[in-house]
Amino acid sequence: MKKHRTIVLLLSFAMILVTSVVFGQTAAPPSGEPIKIGGSTALTGIASESGKWVKAGYEWWAEDVNSRGGLLGRPVKLIMYDDESNPDKAVTYYERAISVDKVDLVFGGYPGPTNVALMPVVEKYKKVFVGQGGHGKSFDQGFTYSFGAPPLMGEWSYISTNSVFEMIPKDQWPKSAAILTMNNVIGMSATPTILKGLEDHGCKVVVNEVYNLPLSDATPLISKAKGRNAEYLIIQGFFDDTVMIVRAAKAQRYNPKLIWNIIGSRVPAWFKEMGADGEGVLANNWFPAGLPFPGNDRIIEGSKRKFNTPNPPDFFAIAYCWMYSLEVGVKGANSLDDTKIRNFLRSKPLDLPFGKNVVFDSKGLPPPFNYTIQTRAGKNEIIWPKEYATGKLMYPRPQWSK
Repeated sequence: MKKHRTIVLLLSFAMILVTSVVFGQTAAPPSGEPIKIGGSTALTGIASESGKWVKAGYEWWAEDVNSRGGLLGRPVKLIMYDDESNPDKAVTYYERAISVDKVDLVFGGYPGPTNVALMPVVEKYKKVFVGQGGHGKSFDQGFTYSFGAPPLMGEWSYISTNSVFEMIPKDQWPKSAAILTMNNVIGMSATPTILKGLEDHGCKVVVNEVYNLPLSDATPLISKAKGRNAEYLIIQGFFDDTVMIVRAAKAQRYNPKLIWNIIGSRVPAWFKEMGADGEGVLANNWFPAGLPFPGNDRIIEGSKRKFNTPNPPDFFAIAYCWMYSLEVGVKGANSLDDTKIRNFLRSKPLDLPFGKNVVFDSKGLPPPFNYTIQTRAGKNEIIWPKEYATGKLMYPRPQWSK
């Protein structure tokens, strides 16, 4: 009996050790020379409203991973520059991080135009680049060190714009649409597939306008959309210009049945800026926090600690996801050798915050996917796909307040 009890105790102790290794809850504090991870992001300029949340997500990941034992038993240290939303400056800072700061690893850049410029740079230096990646054409250039984890692929936005047709009875589908697109790679890459999706659902595009940034006046854009009675307004812009466009729609009492946008309503400042006028606005998302996948518990914990909210800001969550994916690569390769990390990320299905059994193809991309969210009472609810939905589509969207 005593011998049996001893065996049971030993087995229980072994299970505790295994559990500790897997979940990292009792990991020893990291020690030794810090692992330097560097690069830049958009802390000022046109992409800064979301860029500052990317920075916060990176910083929470660094704090969190250090609390879990670091990477390979060593603490991590971030070296981050402000590229002012300027791709040329981003290239300069990544060159500096790699050549002067001698970073061990780099993090993914933001936004898309910056990534387009950076992907050839990191390929030249053979540095694994885990982030949103560039866009379709970038991934077609044969780069092997860049991964979209998750990718913010404009070309996949159509999955979200199409999703509304699954949630609305066919006899109530919007019959006309206006597409307003900022003149850069983010917006322009999305338009062709969105156009095709609308056409496939019998929704005629009556306005298809491209505007330059910064946008000085949204009135002419909305005048066209209203004048042609577009029932589905699709805005492909950053935060500031999306706010301007929606405010112009209210000013002209233009009430489309649906408003969809690519970035603006995903930023926490949307709710402060727009109030009730921001209600019922749709957006695409490649990672709405709260999905039942590994790493989400840490994102939610970070949001509670840093911002006192259980609803993590979108780009905070996405940035943590990028770093978590890099962490998985380093730990899987058991090395800081970028080629070994690259090879590991391509070697098997991985459980990541944005999905289970994720397989990266030869371009560094997972299979195309997207989620649709809608603003409700100061937060974004997942409304599609239905297996992950936390709310139902509000359709048509509410009329403007006075």
